[in-house]
Amino acid sequence: SWKIFAREPLLRGAVGLMETPSSRKSRPVRDTLRRVKMKENRRQGELHGPTTVYVQVLGAGSRDNGASLYVFSEYNRYLFNCGEGTQRLMQEHKIKIARLDNIFLTRMSWETVGGLSGMILTLKDTGVPQCVLSGPPQLILFICILSAAVRPYTEPQYKDETMTVSQVPLFCECHLIFTLFPTMNNYFFSLSTEAKGKITRDSSLVVAYVCKLHSKKGNFLALKAKEMGLPVGTAAIGPIIEALKAGKTVTYDGKEIRPEELCTPADPGPVFIVVDCPSEDFIQPLCTNHILQRYQTGGSEDSAALVVHMTPESVLDTDPYKSWMERFPSSTEHLVMNEQTFTPHNTRSHKLQTQLNLIHPEIFPPLKLYKTKEPRASLHIPNVRAECLMKFQLRPKLEWQRLVQFNDRQRVTDELLNDSFIVVLIYLKYTSEKFPEIVFLGTGSSLPMKIRNVSGTLVNISSSQSLLLDCGEGTFGQMCRHYGDDVDEILSRLSTIFVSHLHADHHTVRDKITCSQVVVLNSLGKAFSPVYLIAPAQIMTWLNQYHDHCQQILSQINMIPSKFLCDGAEIPKVKTKSFIQALLKKNDLHVSCNLSVCVWWREFDSSLGLLSGKNATLLIHEATLEDRMEEEACEKRHSTTSQAIGIGMKMNAEFIVLNHFSQRYAKIPLFSDDFNSKVGISFDHMRIRFGDFPMLPQLIRPLKALFAEEIEEMEERRERREMKKTAEPPSNGESGMSRRPEETNRVTKRKQDDLNQEAAIKRLKTDGQPIRVKVRSAQPIRRQAGEKLNQWAMILKCIWVEVCSVRLEKVRLKQLEINLSFK
Repeated sequence: SWKIFAREPLLRGAVGLMETPSSRKSRPVRDTLRRVKMKENRRQGELHGPTTVYVQVLGAGSRDNGASLYVFSEYNRYLFNCGEGTQRLMQEHKIKIARLDNIFLTRMSWETVGGLSGMILTLKDTGVPQCVLSGPPQLILFICILSAAVRPYTEPQYKDETMTVSQVPLFCECHLIFTLFPTMNNYFFSLSTEAKGKITRDSSLVVAYVCKLHSKKGNFLALKAKEMGLPVGTAAIGPIIEALKAGKTVTYDGKEIRPEELCTPADPGPVFIVVDCPSEDFIQPLCTNHILQRYQTGGSEDSAALVVHMTPESVLDTDPYKSWMERFPSSTEHLVMNEQTFTPHNTRSHKLQTQLNLIHPEIFPPLKLYKTKEPRASLHIPNVRAECLMKFQLRPKLEWQRLVQFNDRQRVTDELLNDSFIVVLIYLKYTSEKFPEIVFLGTGSSLPMKIRNVSGTLVNISSSQSLLLDCGEGTFGQMCRHYGDDVDEILSRLSTIFVSHLHADHHTVRDKITCSQVVVLNSLGKAFSPVYLIAPAQIMTWLNQYHDHCQQILSQINMIPSKFLCDGAEIPKVKTKSFIQALLKKNDLHVSCNLSVCVWWREFDSSLGLLSGKNATLLIHEATLEDRMEEEACEKRHSTTSQAIGIGMKMNAEFIVLNHFSQRYAKIPLFSDDFNSKVGISFDHMRIRFGDFPMLPQLIRPLKALFAEEIEEMEERRERREMKKTAEPPSNGESGMSRRPEETNRVTKRKQDDLNQEAAIKRLKTDGQPIRVKVRSAQPIRRQAGEKLNQWAMILKCIWVEVCSVRLEKVRLKQLEINLSFK
């Protein structure tokens, strides 16, 4: 027998449904963003078209990253569809979320709204005053719990500084689409008339978008104007330029000057169209829509420059859809976004996993790509298949730009060898069984980032049963990247989902998993069985909201409030009691709960919690913050590494795996002195079995070697933080000299080093003299002396580096940064 115990403290009292950990602490009101003030000033004057506009692919439409499109101009930023994982892609590829003005949604499904809740919370956290959502009218009711502004398709055209956007509704003939399983259809017919009246979801509606850029006046040719004798460079030239750009003829010194003589032709503004055709039911309304037909005529200013097809391959391959595509002029570009894309999106995650795989190939297996078995459609017109970060430039000229970069295994291996990273690791052989198996799908907190996704842990109990501990945004995408083509088999065996608490980084993707499981079971020919959901009872508010206004979900789960799994809890409903008995029998589990949270508990030293997890085989414990940050950990109801290890020792757990790290520790957390042979740290896509426990502590040394630079930087930040605390005047009236002796000695030594460094710099009077610079921080400094040209050296702490024939331009001693320019 074995016991897995996962632990994470929970907030006291009621918790908001979509609250993030960062939102618990009250923040001061932010000043209005500078860009918002600039936008208000622009609106007061005449609108001039932007000079740079491009359409960029975020999610190419693959199974792990749904289709999402980003539109950039120097005035505005737009997002078309916000599926699961969109926020993580924007974070990784440095696309600023805080600049978003509008989010356009084509329909109400998880593929388009899966990442919307996390995106809105992040926008509020960054101080964005408003981001307007456009799309189906159900958005108004669906998004009410997030308090976001909505612009339904029934409103007139939207116009801003960049373009005019028209929403084109497309209605299919089938207004009630039944599910694949009769038991789920019976759920709908069993509802009362009042309950049916609350349901507004409508799968017969999708919204297409027609976007036309504002016209841009031609550029004034200053050099040619000077040759013609115009007063270029004086105040008199201003009215002349304004009149010529407005298309008027100007008379100067008795000579008529026409606009075409001194101005380039005006740009009327290209048009691009975004079309989502999820099934063949929408082909007929798409082909007969008179608004879209206007942009299929060649030779006019309104002919589309780009059409984006968020369309499955089965629909693309139909004759009516092919015929509709062929009606566009030959100058129109076609971008196809669906599962027929085989390029990775999260390149940093792939690179890191390749590095970790060199340390231990079993614990850190290589990531995989899901490849659909559906054949590619044979289209008769030229088209471009979407890739992550691919761009189509709308201004200043129409052209494609591919920015896809991916580090394959051989390239990453060569980089490590060039960096002199050599690890010799002796693999220990165990005769452990394959199951149970724990796969960490997300090991970060708060919000998904490029290295660590938010909470999600898959436990494969046997070859036929699996359960999920938390399922934050991106968990399904992580499963696709971990298992590749085998992800359907994993989904089919998933029987139970545990949700610890109602922060958005712990539960928002369970809807995608349950909906995908229905399709998978049908394709595999297996019988459908609802997933058991163990979570706080308040989660039903969100589930009802999603079920009523987005997609049918309640018939796919058996809800068990976590408080009923506590010892001695009274179960009022017979149905809930039967669910619990079936859950324990199906998974062959003994589940223990404390303080209304399944498997997790609230207080650090709860005697009941320690008793529940006594002698656990494995304790998965959150270690959000590093040591010496106990105050912040207590304020956020989280733990430091030493506190997490201490709980495991009191529990007498056989092994402890630390999890749920703050995103400030992107690649690796800081290690405490309490680490021992019973403690390991988790990474995304790490896979362990019970026989691997003795190996995990041995991985600490090679991990420290791999991430030496990151550890050094984190230690410096900690040192600066401590110095700042010691420099602050004591609040209790004690003398500022009440520091510990070692801290005082360290500060005194540092001040003396800075004085010595300053004196050495003052002695530099002439160029060309060799200098010696003592640096305290580990920074890459380019050495340019003799044969060392173009080589990089890592300057470690407190070592001397000689740099010859350089001129010192600027020294900033406070930040201990030295900027050198080389002759």
